[in-house]
Amino acid sequence: MRVSRLMLVTLRDDPAEAEIVSHKLLLRAGYTRRISSGIYAYLPLLWRVLQKISQIVREEMNATGALEVLLPQLQPADLWERSGRWAGYTAGEGIMFHLTDRQGREQGLGPTHEEVITTLAADLIRSYRQLPVNLYQIQTKFRDEIRPRFGLMRGREFIMKDAYSFHADEASLRETYADMDGAYRRIFARCGLRTVAVEADSGAIGGSASQEFMVTAEAGEDLVLASADGRYAANQERAVSLASEALPLGPDPCQQLSTPGQTTIEALVAAHGFDPSQIVKVLLLAARFADGTVQPVLVSLRGDQQLNEVKLANALTAVLADHGALLEVAPIDGAFVERWSLTPGAIPFGYLGPDLADDTLDQKGKAPGVALTSAPQSPVAPPRLERHFLRLADLTALDLPRFVCGANQADSHRVGATWADLGPLPQTVDLRAAQPGDRCLHDPSQHLEATRGIEVGHIFQLGRKYSTALDATFTNEAGQEEPLWMGCYGIGVSRLAQAAVEQNHDANGICWPLAIAPYAVIIVIANLNEPLQVKLAERLYGELQSAGVEVMLDDRDERAGVKFKDADLIGIPFRVVVGRGAASGQIELVSRVEGERQDLAAEDLLTCLMQRIRP
Repeated sequence: MRVSRLMLVTLRDDPAEAEIVSHKLLLRAGYTRRISSGIYAYLPLLWRVLQKISQIVREEMNATGALEVLLPQLQPADLWERSGRWAGYTAGEGIMFHLTDRQGREQGLGPTHEEVITTLAADLIRSYRQLPVNLYQIQTKFRDEIRPRFGLMRGREFIMKDAYSFHADEASLRETYADMDGAYRRIFARCGLRTVAVEADSGAIGGSASQEFMVTAEAGEDLVLASADGRYAANQERAVSLASEALPLGPDPCQQLSTPGQTTIEALVAAHGFDPSQIVKVLLLAARFADGTVQPVLVSLRGDQQLNEVKLANALTAVLADHGALLEVAPIDGAFVERWSLTPGAIPFGYLGPDLADDTLDQKGKAPGVALTSAPQSPVAPPRLERHFLRLADLTALDLPRFVCGANQADSHRVGATWADLGPLPQTVDLRAAQPGDRCLHDPSQHLEATRGIEVGHIFQLGRKYSTALDATFTNEAGQEEPLWMGCYGIGVSRLAQAAVEQNHDANGICWPLAIAPYAVIIVIANLNEPLQVKLAERLYGELQSAGVEVMLDDRDERAGVKFKDADLIGIPFRVVVGRGAASGQIELVSRVEGERQDLAAEDLLTCLMQRIRP
């Protein structure tokens, strides 16, 4: 490829829209251009990178026996309604782009393909003799991100490899899950990435077990907590740990304490000398479900702990499964009280106890029936407020024998309260967010350490969630019909490309790993006005092409310094400089990563490069 024909436009300054290094470099180096918020064009150099990543993915997937397919991007709503995910993906802050076609049928642009592939399996798989089977595709996906950011990291349109396996039993599912784990590790290693596999939350996809593959990078959106001995690693959304020991509260009987204006943990600590671990804080929330139910929730946590919102959402989904998809969880505040015409002043915000009475939810008049937020809504059942609290408590709070908590009246707390004093115990749920420095469950002498990561792959054991919902069954060896067992395995191809840049760059630009670099070699003609340089560069360009080396020729009429800077910015692994030594047949070979420079005869270039490129 001749650079003069590449439509290459590089930038010297960082674009204002870019926040992280990899996004800045891909824009500056002419790999991509923003079309609109969260939507990017893949320019020729980046498209070559994506094709190389895709080829590595194909080779490793094919080696496991998986079969490549291509599924429709436009998906009918009725499939998603049968699985119970349509409302959750389209209402409130749902991420699915959806539309109504000219026949009045609702359709969605696929963010994922569990429903479609399961419907196909229901039609095509009849017997256990056809199992197991693993189907994959590499395709554009769509997600209506609330806040697209970081370029290809969190866009509204992106390239993904997703695979779906079907099995006769759970043991077979676990075997394929292990095969995918191995294939993913090989894929990322071949792409030149340093990754860590961590336990993960299954999220809206669902399933009994899942694992994420993280590219370690400071710009990562995910916090990974891992033990130094390498025996445990998890995304913070999923991580579990042992909290620090709470400081015991004195044995004095429960008494009320005047706490005017002290509505926070910090204020109580400052005014009375309590330790945060001696306090039970109560969060007042409302969960809205697809069937229109708005369920008030009281969450009790130890004062020094933080709520893990993902764990809470999972708990609400499990406990209130009959209400359909969980659409959102929002704080109950003064605006909520007004919307639902609750008794003014009945909820003493800042002074709540775990035993806040259900009758604080009594309505004085007709509820307006508006949603918790003002986000655009898809057609769902009209909201209906439950008149009782769902009471949940983290074990760290329930383990406190005596504690400080709100007295359910303004300007007052209780000191020395016990759970026996407060009536029936809340449901015990793991709700706390594990933190760096926490002790590990597998070995309390080990402590969790934090790193940031970029998720580039995720594998799930789905079980029978989708096959049951979509009637995807097979005939087993006993001649009986039963739902298929399923697995799901995704890789963000376009995200992986940017993650590689985030992990492989320096002050001068990108340092592509050789396996996914758009080209292996760039030949730079130092002076286009020197016929000997041009002639030698053209000869070397032809020889490398004939040998199957992916090579660029920078034949632009630019100063040598500009070409050198662009070569570093673009990140081609090897640079061949044809300059003043051309008269004597001498050239310079520069390694982009090591910065190593080597003078050699032009006749030796191919041999030297082949040793470096294909050892």
